[in-house]
Amino acid sequence: MMRCKKQGGQWWSILGHWVLIMGFVGGVCWPLSAQIESDERALLRVSNGISFSRDSLFLLNLRFRMQNRLGLRTQSTDDLSVDQIEARIRRLRLRFDGYVGDPRLQYYIQLSFSKADQDLEDSDEAKIIRDAIVYYHFSDKFYMGFGQSKLPGNRQRVISSGNLQFADRSIANRLFTVDRDFGVFAYYTSLIGRSAIHAKAAISTGEGRNVSRTDAGLAYTGRVEWLPMGEFSGGGDYSEGDLMFEESPKLSVAATYSANEAARLSGGQLGLALLEGVDLNNWMLDAMLKWNGHALLVEWMRRRSSADTALGELGDEIAIMQGEGLNVQYSFVTRGFWEGVLRYSRVSPLDTERLSEQQEILLGVNRYLNKHRIKCQFHVGYNSASERELKRDWLSAMFQVEFGI
Repeated sequence: MMRCKKQGGQWWSILGHWVLIMGFVGGVCWPLSAQIESDERALLRVSNGISFSRDSLFLLNLRFRMQNRLGLRTQSTDDLSVDQIEARIRRLRLRFDGYVGDPRLQYYIQLSFSKADQDLEDSDEAKIIRDAIVYYHFSDKFYMGFGQSKLPGNRQRVISSGNLQFADRSIANRLFTVDRDFGVFAYYTSLIGRSAIHAKAAISTGEGRNVSRTDAGLAYTGRVEWLPMGEFSGGGDYSEGDLMFEESPKLSVAATYSANEAARLSGGQLGLALLEGVDLNNWMLDAMLKWNGHALLVEWMRRRSSADTALGELGDEIAIMQGEGLNVQYSFVTRGFWEGVLRYSRVSPLDTERLSEQQEILLGVNRYLNKHRIKCQFHVGYNSASERELKRDWLSAMFQVEFGI
């Protein structure tokens, strides 16, 4: 982040920043050809990207993607001078997937190279490995994985960051989600008439990704999804926005529960390092509805902990985020692949003395050039945070280009 000092000509400065952002929006977002959308759910899809193979002995599928962004936030809603500018590569990733020896024996590797992707903004340890997991498909309905990957948590967390409608996930997701972990994963699909049920489970270390040590406490995560109107086109239940223009309404409703014993990070798989572990319990409900370009995503999350506070590794007292989170997004995309999207998200902690009540309202416009693989995203927003009797609010804007294969 870069901080701007107030100057006498602050209005010209503000205007200049907005013109710079809008100039990027107009200059970069010009039509290109579109291709079929793909997603990054746990079930591997090895038909996209650049592939290398030798008969049935192996398949190596290579992809990359990057997110370049420019954003700003104001001092407050009353003082519109620029407080922060964000100009950086938010994500830069390289991923490999495929199979070796037997198409049922598959692998998925994803590496990250940007500072934020390596968690260097919150710690001194570079976490380059995001995913490194081996899957075995016992049948078309059942497969298992062993390694490091995303836990089957709330929908927006599992949706790839490349398939989002806004530059970042919601504030509710950031504070109440479960994340990547090392363990054993299982996935099962059952078809009952027209409807489908997806059951997902994981037993993992509970310590997050790239840990160097673990303890006796484990994390247990289970998720069930019901699709009463059948499967979404192109796996669209794990991709934001109806870019497939569902001809009939498609709905997925889901429930997730995760118990993390003796978590060594304040948020379970994420957060600040703790001197001693705490037990965390997460409940999550979400629903995705799509039809003819319209899309609605609703998520509710709740967390409880065995302790309100815990000592950090340096002996400081850290408040454990408990409470509830809500995220609602509605969007409509035209046949020309222009999209308008609205988000409302809030965080309601139990401990309002130490933790802030937060909310965000974002309005975005997206231009899809190659579905989610190449797109331009722009949004403006209102954000607020209230702690005790102190309330802060500010305005924000963000422009981002997603580019990948």
